[in-house]
Amino acid sequence: MSRFDASLERLHRLYPKLIDLRLERLERLLAALGHPEQELPPVIHVAGTNGKGSVCAFVRAMAEAAGLRVHVYTSPHLVRFNERIRLAGALVSDEALAGALDQIEAANEGNQITVFEAITAAAFLLFARVPADLCVVEVGLGGRFDATNVVWPAACAITSISMDHQEFLGETLALVAAEKAGIIKPGVPVVTSYQAPVAMAEILRAAAGGVVLRRGVEWEIAETASGVRFAGLDLPKPALAGAHQVENAGIAMMALRAAGFDLGAAALAAGLRGAEWPARLQRLKGALSRLLPAGSELWLDGAHNPGGAAALAAQFSAWGGNTVLVVGMKQSKDVGEFLRVLIPAAGGQIYAVAEPGQHLALPVAAVIAASGGVAVAGPDVAGALRQVAAPGRVLICGSLYLAGEVLKLDAAIPIEALHVERAR
Repeated sequence: MSRFDASLERLHRLYPKLIDLRLERLERLLAALGHPEQELPPVIHVAGTNGKGSVCAFVRAMAEAAGLRVHVYTSPHLVRFNERIRLAGALVSDEALAGALDQIEAANEGNQITVFEAITAAAFLLFARVPADLCVVEVGLGGRFDATNVVWPAACAITSISMDHQEFLGETLALVAAEKAGIIKPGVPVVTSYQAPVAMAEILRAAAGGVVLRRGVEWEIAETASGVRFAGLDLPKPALAGAHQVENAGIAMMALRAAGFDLGAAALAAGLRGAEWPARLQRLKGALSRLLPAGSELWLDGAHNPGGAAALAAQFSAWGGNTVLVVGMKQSKDVGEFLRVLIPAAGGQIYAVAEPGQHLALPVAAVIAASGGVAVAGPDVAGALRQVAAPGRVLICGSLYLAGEVLKLDAAIPIEALHVERAR
C-alpha cells in the first residue's frame, strides 16, 4: 500500500461517513493550517447539476491558451485520484499529495473529518503554496454546505440545475436550486445558464440584488454554420461533443470575464478547440471498441440524472438513427426517470450492466426492472458489447463511477486478459 493510500485509509477510519454536508469540521482544520483557502489566486467557483466539470475544463483550456497558470479542483476522479487536483496545469504527484495529507492529518489531531473535506483542505494547501494566476474550484455536492464553499471567489458559475442528490438537497427543484445557489457571495458576480423559472428565482434570491449574468438576458452564445458566436466574436465549435457543450463553453467564457480575465479571441478559440474532459460524449477507440462489429461507433458519457438524460436525448436527435444503450447506475440515483427520458430517444436495444469494482453499482436486475423489462442483462460492459450483432452506434452511460471502470477496460490491455485477472 502506498503512503497516499494509507493516508486515505486512516482518514476513512476517522469518519467513515462519506457525505456529511457541514462546514464546521473543515473550518476548524483550515484554521489550524493557517487558512490556506485565503491565500489562493482569484477563484472561479462552479456549481450546478450537469456540466460543472465541462465548464471547469473550458475555463482551464482558455486560460492556459492565454499563458495563465491554472489550479483546478474537481471531483470525482475517473481512474486516478490525482485527477482531482491540478497544480499550475499539471496533475498533482503522488508524493506531493501524500505530503499534503500528512500535514492535514497532523493538523487535524485525530478529530472527525470526511475524506472529501480532507482532500479539499489538501488541495487548498497545495494551491496556496504553488504560484498560479487562476484557481478553478468545482463544487462536490450541492453548494451551501459543500466543503469547497469556504472560498471567496472572484466569480461564481452555476450550470443547469435539475433534480439530483435529493436525499441531501431536498425533494423539490426549488430546494435543490437554493442549495446550489448557496455558493453566491455578496458583491461576487454570478454567471448562470438557462434555468427553470423556479431555479432562477432561488439564484436571484441568493444574489440579493447583486450582479447575475443570465444566458438569454445579459449574455448569449449561439451556434453558427462554422462554430459559435459569443459577444460579437465568431469562434470555432467546442471540442467537447454535444449541443449542451455550447452553453457550457459560454458559461466558461462569461465566468472568465466576470472574474476579470478578458482573454483575447485567439485564446478563447484555442481553448474551445483544445478542451478535454473524459467521459463526456467521449468516443472510445480502444479495447472495448474492438468487441463491436466492424464499422461501429462506441461512445461514453457520465450522465446519471434526468437532466443528463435530457442532454443525451437531444444529442440522439442530432445524430439521427438508433443508439444502443449500455446502462449501469449508482444505487442512489433515480434510474426510472433517467431511463424514462433516455429509452424512447435512443430507439435501440438497452443492456443493463454492473462492473466489478464499480462504486455502489445498482444491481443489473434493478436496472432491468426500472426499464419496465425492456433492458436485457449485459451483465457487464464487455458482455453487453459482445451481444451487439450489427454495426451501429453504442453509448455507455449512467454513472461516472462506471465511466471510470470503462476507461480502464478500454485502455491498451487485451480485454480477455482483464476478465481473466478479475476472475482471480
